[in-house]
Amino acid sequence: MRRFRRTLVTAALAMTVVGGTAGWASGDSERAVTGPPPGAAAWRADTALGRPLPDPATAPPAEVARFFAGLDTGARQQLVRSHPLVVGNLDGAPPALRYQANRLAVIATGEARYASLGAPGRQILAFDPRGRGQVAEVFGDLERAAHVSVIVPGSDNDATGHDAPRAVHSGPVGMARALRAAAGERTAAIAWTGYTTPVGVGLDAAGGRLAVAGASRLARFTAGLDAVGAPDPVLFCHSYGSVVCGLAARHTDATDIVVFGSPGMRADTAAALGTGARVWAGRSPSDWIADVPNVEVAGLGHGADPTSAAFGARRLPAADVRGHTGYFAPGTQSLAAFSALANGEAR
Repeated sequence: MRRFRRTLVTAALAMTVVGGTAGWASGDSERAVTGPPPGAAAWRADTALGRPLPDPATAPPAEVARFFAGLDTGARQQLVRSHPLVVGNLDGAPPALRYQANRLAVIATGEARYASLGAPGRQILAFDPRGRGQVAEVFGDLERAAHVSVIVPGSDNDATGHDAPRAVHSGPVGMARALRAAAGERTAAIAWTGYTTPVGVGLDAAGGRLAVAGASRLARFTAGLDAVGAPDPVLFCHSYGSVVCGLAARHTDATDIVVFGSPGMRADTAAALGTGARVWAGRSPSDWIADVPNVEVAGLGHGADPTSAAFGARRLPAADVRGHTGYFAPGTQSLAAFSALANGEAR
C-alpha cells in the first residue's frame, strides 16, 4: 500500500510540473523536422555526372564518403553549385565541401535571420532552413583534430537563434567555444543543433517524441564524422539534449557521453543505455532541473536521475556551477573536467 501511495504521489507531481503549475512555462507542440533536406528529389534525378548520386535518405555515410572520394574537383564543385542544401547536409561528404555548400545555401534563403551564418570563415557543417531551422557549426580544424567533441543542446535552440546574444559560455555556440578554448587547438568542438528542440518546458520537453527524432539524426551525424575519418567523439549533452543522447547512445561510436543538467536519459541505469561509451553525469546544486521528478508516467518524464548512485554513471564535479546554464563558465570544476574528457585525459 505504501509503494502504491508513493507511486500516486510521484505521478501527481509529474502531472503538476508538466501542467506548468510548478513554475514550468508551457511550450507549443513542435513538429519534428526529419528526413533528407529540401532539394533531395532534384538531387536524385540529376544525371549530369553520368552515374546515380547517393540517396540522401538511405545511403549510409560511408557510401557517401566513397562516392565523393571518387570525384574530381570539377565534379564536386558542380554538385555544390547545383545542390548546396543536399551537399551541405550530406553526412559523409568532405567537411570543407559542406562548409562551402552551406554558405551558398544560407545566402540563397535570402532570410535575414540566417544571414550571419553565411559570413566568410564560418564552418557550418549542416544547415536546414525548414521550421525554426537546424544548424551545426565547427570550431577548430575538424579534418586535422586529434579529438572531436559534439555539444548536444536542449530546449529553445535552433538555427534562427544560433547567433542570438546570450550569456557568455551558454547556448551551443558559447559551450563549443568555451570547450575548445579550454581544451586547446588539438580539439575540434561542434555545436550541433541538428534536431527540432522543444520550445519552453511544456509537454514537448516532458515527452520523448522530439528526442526520438533527434536521436536518429545524431546517430547519423556521428556516423558521418566516422566516415570522413574524424576521431570518435565525446558527446556533451545538456538538459533535454541528454534525453537525445540517451536514446542515441547504442547507435553512436562515442568514447564518452557526458550529461549535465539532465532530466533523465530514458533508461534506468547507465548499463541499460547499451553503449560501450563511458557515461558521466553532473548537476549544479542550484540547477532547477533537480526539481523535475525523475519518473516516466504515460510517456511523460525521462526516468532515473543520471547523477544518482543507482544509475551508475561516473560523477562529474559541478559544486561551483551556477544555475542550469553555467557548466562551461571559465574556472568551474565542470569545465576543467569537460576539457580533460575532450582531450582524452580523463580516467
